[in-house]
Amino acid sequence: MLTLSHIPILDHHCHALLRKGGPFTALEFQRFFTESSDVTMRALHVPNTVFYRWAIKELAAFLGCAPNADAVLHARAAIAPADLAQRMFQDANITTLLLDYGFQSSENHSYQELRSYLPCRIEPILRLETLAQDLIVQHESFDQMLDAYVATVENARATGHVALKSIAAYRTGLKIQPAARDDAATLFRELKATAQREGKVRLAHKPLNDYLLLTALDIAEQQALPVQFHTGFGDNDLDMLLANPFQMRYLFECGKYNQVPFVLLHAGYPYVRELGYLAAVYANVWMDVGLAIPHLSSEIPSVWRQALGLTPTSKILFSTDAYSIPEIYWLAARWGRWGLAKVLDELVALGAFTAEEALAAATQMLHDNAVQLYRL
Repeated sequence: MLTLSHIPILDHHCHALLRKGGPFTALEFQRFFTESSDVTMRALHVPNTVFYRWAIKELAAFLGCAPNADAVLHARAAIAPADLAQRMFQDANITTLLLDYGFQSSENHSYQELRSYLPCRIEPILRLETLAQDLIVQHESFDQMLDAYVATVENARATGHVALKSIAAYRTGLKIQPAARDDAATLFRELKATAQREGKVRLAHKPLNDYLLLTALDIAEQQALPVQFHTGFGDNDLDMLLANPFQMRYLFECGKYNQVPFVLLHAGYPYVRELGYLAAVYANVWMDVGLAIPHLSSEIPSVWRQALGLTPTSKILFSTDAYSIPEIYWLAARWGRWGLAKVLDELVALGAFTAEEALAAATQMLHDNAVQLYRL
């Protein structure tokens, strides 16, 4: 079997570590192994997933303890969070993180803090919906908010950001269409009233979401700035039907955004083949396999097979989409390499690759494609 551990991973989409790195109770730890926010799911059913059961065995071997959750939690509690993170990132050979810092930001380390905390390069990604929410709270008029939004996006590269990120799939769906400025302004006023009452807002209003997102895409078109889009599964507040990447075809067909590198995240799961088709047809669409790896555990080779069935290896990117604890990054890197090696071995046996060509393809997907796409 091919060995890929020597290939450094450029994790092109992930999130920050928690400031509270432990110790955790069993229930607290189990929440990191599911996308469900249901307490009953976390307490009763997560321990019965292959993802969690296999993870405990893998972590026990790494920590040198008995292969059960209590022993793992005890062993990790004896290690300083910074030391644990450094050991795991070094073992996983993760050398670069492109970090979306807009998720659980008050609970997490900043990306600036993580630069001195982790043994790898870290570059930030600007999350558009979080930016817009903050600006709605800060500004009194739609024009003021829009001017600040445009200025921030225009200066994204200058402020060190390597990409933009949208979670439209979570909020109003991926069928993004032109929206009237007047409709967007009307919704701004409604949200501003909410902000004045509650001190915060959640941007989930389609004309305003679409208007701001297309405004950002206009800027990304001018700068050839990559834009990441959540697709497929994730937090359970989304409508999975609206998260199908096929919903995005207007953006690829309208002719306005041909210079925007669209990066479609999470393998689009369960729409893996759909996403792979889009990356195979449109020159400016890339396929990511994060979140599906590691969450699909025993099905990880299937994700790689579906991706490689149609999509060029030059259009596939690897990420962990990990967050909060270093174990998820480590598991994603470990299992991602395992699944990819398994499928590449099959393709070598088939005659599609020589062993040398398979290693070169793995290097593309785990590292080099992201270097080129994000201009690193």
